[in-house]
Amino acid sequence: MSDLSAVKAALKSQVIETPSWGYGNSGTRFKVFTQQGVPRDPFEKLDDAAQVHAATGVAPVVSLHIPWDRVDDFAGLSRYAKDLGLRLGGINANVFQDDAYRLGSVANPDPGVRRRAIDHLLECVDIMDATGSRDLKLWFADGTNYPGQDDIVARQDRLSHALSEVYERLGDDQRILLEYKLFEPSFYTTDVPDWGTSYAHCLTLGDKAQVVVDTGHHAPGTNIEFIVAFLLRQGKLGGFDFNSRFYADDDLMVGAADPFQLFRILHEVAKNDGFAPRTGVAFMLDQCHNIEAKIPAVIRSVMNVQEATAKALLVETDVLREAQNSGDVLTANSVLMDAYNADVRPLLAEVRQEQGLDPDPVAAYRASGWQQRIVKERVGGVQAGWGA
Repeated sequence: MSDLSAVKAALKSQVIETPSWGYGNSGTRFKVFTQQGVPRDPFEKLDDAAQVHAATGVAPVVSLHIPWDRVDDFAGLSRYAKDLGLRLGGINANVFQDDAYRLGSVANPDPGVRRRAIDHLLECVDIMDATGSRDLKLWFADGTNYPGQDDIVARQDRLSHALSEVYERLGDDQRILLEYKLFEPSFYTTDVPDWGTSYAHCLTLGDKAQVVVDTGHHAPGTNIEFIVAFLLRQGKLGGFDFNSRFYADDDLMVGAADPFQLFRILHEVAKNDGFAPRTGVAFMLDQCHNIEAKIPAVIRSVMNVQEATAKALLVETDVLREAQNSGDVLTANSVLMDAYNADVRPLLAEVRQEQGLDPDPVAAYRASGWQQRIVKERVGGVQAGWGA
């Protein structure tokens, strides 16, 4: 795409989903550093998400994590979000935190544990019904640490059975998004270790099952943009969990480690119509803001995705295709590099001004006084965070 008006229109229509848990205290296995003013319940998480949307104009969707965001009235929570100009997005199940899941959840050799895990997944579909959410996002920590610990094929059978039962419970406009992860917390085998395993299960399930690509869940050197292009071609890319990694599942701010990789991924999205609403691709952040301030970090992350998107949209696709078809390797590469090296910050500032927004979202948030307000008002109670 090279027409500037079309680029602006695409940027204005972009939707980036933020995670409720990104607003609470979160950290690493080593330490969680608490901060003043973080939310004490899901309603306050939505209040903070509304500040991100107000500053950026492209973050109207908030993903929930169950049981971390459990409330008595999910329909009421959905109405609260709507009053803030937001809507509730993916419902993320949690079958990794309880002691019962020490040997796995849906792939556990104990049928009682498997039943407990499946019942939780079905509960999450009930929550989708109440909130109007489209996506049930599933990540399983299931796997083994030692050779011989369990039967690999039997675990795949158990996983397939669980997914099939949940799939049958979905409504017509609902879908499963199946995530994968190379390793951790299981170190010998992981039951959904890569995109191929997720893709195979989604093919078996049907059209209402798609793959989620977490940008931090791959082996070093993995060509993530190839995975994205392949899944788009097959109609099986359901969404992203955007974050950044140096070593493993670091969950750092998206674009922090390798902004060129983020650009390459979004180039494949743009080139293959992945931004079109009909594809249904969900662009979500999944990050751990441990040492940085929560809300400004989410805003900065949204901006990083916007900047990479703008560069991807500036690629001269006709020139690129001509160079590719003629075998002109250097010109083809230079077309991509020209777009990547473009300074798109003035363009995005102009887009925001045309939307009635401050050209600098981080400065706008700092000037709003919201941070000072929540530090003063959110005193007492239990701060919401990882696992709460």
